[in-house]
Amino acid sequence: MSNAFGQAFRYSTWGESHGPAIGAMVDGVPPGIALAEADIQVWLDKRRPGSSKYVTQRQEPDAVRILSGVFEGKTTGTPIALVIDNVDQRSRDYSEIKDLFRPGHADYTYFKKYGLRDYRGGGRASARETAMRVAAGAIARKILLQAFPDFRVRGAMTKIGPLRINPEKWDWAQVDMNPFWCPDAGVVGMWAKFLDMVRKEGSSAGAVVEIHASGAPAGLGAPVYAKLDADLAAAIMGINAVKGVEIGDGFGITAIPGEDAHDEMRMRDVPGKNAREVEFLSNHAGGILGGISTGQDIVVRYAVKPTSSVLIPRRTVNVHGEDATVVTKGRHDPCVGIRSVPVGEAMVACVLADHWLRHKAQCG
Repeated sequence: MSNAFGQAFRYSTWGESHGPAIGAMVDGVPPGIALAEADIQVWLDKRRPGSSKYVTQRQEPDAVRILSGVFEGKTTGTPIALVIDNVDQRSRDYSEIKDLFRPGHADYTYFKKYGLRDYRGGGRASARETAMRVAAGAIARKILLQAFPDFRVRGAMTKIGPLRINPEKWDWAQVDMNPFWCPDAGVVGMWAKFLDMVRKEGSSAGAVVEIHASGAPAGLGAPVYAKLDADLAAAIMGINAVKGVEIGDGFGITAIPGEDAHDEMRMRDVPGKNAREVEFLSNHAGGILGGISTGQDIVVRYAVKPTSSVLIPRRTVNVHGEDATVVTKGRHDPCVGIRSVPVGEAMVACVLADHWLRHKAQCG
């Protein structure tokens, strides 16, 4: 089982949904970067369960502790060990389905591969593990901010179920003002009513999330087997419940004529400097050409399927090879896409930090 991600910036995670704790080991972090638990906690608080009525009501404070790799407030260049205690497990919620394969979950495939499974909340396959990805992403952000003070990665939801935002009304200031990471204030009320209905019916809804990374330089990535967009796609597809990824215009680029689909360029004067630089007139490519960053905003969009755990009876089979019916009780997100937003941000930050350190190693 692979539990590690990245090359120059690398993290590995451990722990299960209903175990005593989850944790991560983050390696490759340069020395001398200011880092405290508060720098990580601010991002974990955005992902943690119980933060609104539209996510699972499991009450986990997700308080992170740094066990190694930091001395007198700065990274030492040695592995950074992180741990979060699990405090609100309810394993009894899963006792009735311990022999059943839940449709849409990894129960069946996990069992077929390993011959056993931890049925309590999905065990190692649970989205609980993504808390440690967010923690690693917080450290990745610190690396990138030290190198590029204007760096920023942020995400928003653009669709829940059948309800989309109006892209022309995109306002980043709105994202932190509602529980849906929604950049269009006009659809927040509709999303709330829709999810209230979904939850009352015992069902769930899918979502589309969009991540933007700005302030990263041109030149990250490689033209063949280490394409930046390929690594970003792999990182996002590794998030629980993600079923599709787009870079830039993605599949929409197929509807645009060739003369309009490719981002034209001009030279422009750099404000306050006696220099000129390339300016792109559009960003259909999502900030990546030939697997290498252009210096524009990097745009990644992904689709999250409806939460697999629902209260509506579903047909399945059990570990004995018998037909059965399953109802998944317990505390579950009516739309798991909501809490995936900070996870998507974190994975983009991890990939960019990894590629930045790899770029430095090769190109100086």
